[in-house]
Amino acid sequence: MARPGNSKRVMAAAMGAVAVTAVVAGCSSSNTSSDTGGSSGKLEVVATINAWGSIAAQLGGDKVHETSIITNPDTDPHAYEPTPADARTIAGAKVVIANGIGYDAWSDKLLAANPGNDRTELNVGKQLGVADDGNPHQWYSPDSVTKVVDAITADYKKADPSDAAYFDTQKTQFLDVTLSKYKSLVTAIKTKYAGTPVGASESIFSPLSEALGLNLITPPEFLKAISEGTDPAPADKATIDAQIAAKALKVYVYNSQNSTPDVQAQVDAAKKQGIAVSTVTETLAPENASFQDWQSSQLTALQDALHQATGK
Repeated sequence: MARPGNSKRVMAAAMGAVAVTAVVAGCSSSNTSSDTGGSSGKLEVVATINAWGSIAAQLGGDKVHETSIITNPDTDPHAYEPTPADARTIAGAKVVIANGIGYDAWSDKLLAANPGNDRTELNVGKQLGVADDGNPHQWYSPDSVTKVVDAITADYKKADPSDAAYFDTQKTQFLDVTLSKYKSLVTAIKTKYAGTPVGASESIFSPLSEALGLNLITPPEFLKAISEGTDPAPADKATIDAQIAAKALKVYVYNSQNSTPDVQAQVDAAKKQGIAVSTVTETLAPENASFQDWQSSQLTALQDALHQATGK
């Protein structure tokens, strides 16, 4: 998913504000929605992105009806423009899960435009205490995932106290059984490959590399610039070129949904030097995958790349 540059992002934000105004004008603040199965008798849950949405759906089991707003891998959450259907979906929700940290700022406008006294709102960034200019990709942090699981469960119990015991059981099942392969892969990679120098195309990989104990040597300023759609400094690009040329990194991790010319040049150079390239994505891939299968597949591919690169 190619990010727009700074000027384009400002324009997108302005257009998004106009879109929100139009959306608000066309819908009421009622907490009913024909789009989210409001008559199903289940707790209506909305997540702005499907990484958290998949988790929310599994934690809710048959007591919730979950809707993720952004599911298309080609959609850039930073520049997403909400639709009238999105506004109705949020208006009818009892629990809303937003990522925050500047990733889905449009959701703040929809929530403010459709107030609900009995709606529970979870902002992941605020819940985790991540600064507004921090790394928004917290679903790539195993520790953050656990904390968000706890927070979602608490919100479900608040919204539906009569099913509190059920939600506790769902949480235990998810953490202890559903995520078992994911957790095992994290442990195995950290145990065997901690300290291994790696590179990455953007900051999406930073939380996971930290959890795995890998030595991410790409300049942090470059990672942040590519993630936010700004131009990286020439000095940072030169540093990465030198790292690749010297084979100073064992694996290059590439967000395949955000391929800028600079990133593609690095991928090509890494492959030419025989450096293993592993990919990650910003949204569930395939779109209908579960969070755990998506993450486990990426971790397995990374594990294979590290094995290929180090012989361990």
